[in-house]
Amino acid sequence: MYLDICMKDEIKQNKVEALAKKLLIAGDSTRLKILCIIFDDKKVCVSEIAKKLDMNIAIVSHHLLALAKAGFLEPNREGKQICYTLLKSRFNNDLKNFICRNKQKNS
Repeated sequence: MYLDICMKDEIKQNKVEALAKKLLIAGDSTRLKILCIIFDDKKVCVSEIAKKLDMNIAIVSHHLLALAKAGFLEPNREGKQICYTLLKSRFNNDLKNFICRNKQKNS
């Protein structure tokens, strides 16, 4: 468990609020699709994600930026392209396991 949310001290409240914010950002359906692509491919450029999702590059870039700011992804410039990789963290690993497990159950 990430937090003992039964505790009412200020530090625990701040952790709960930070976790809620991360879950809110990751919980968007488009962002979940993007995360699934990155979980599968490890490193993916914006144009590849846009093509796989049949979406506009600007919209995909907007979602990727939100995920990067929240600590899910790391952007890397490769020539004219921006590619993203998943940052290593316990939260990201647990999220990946949860999403992939549920994706397999629904297949």
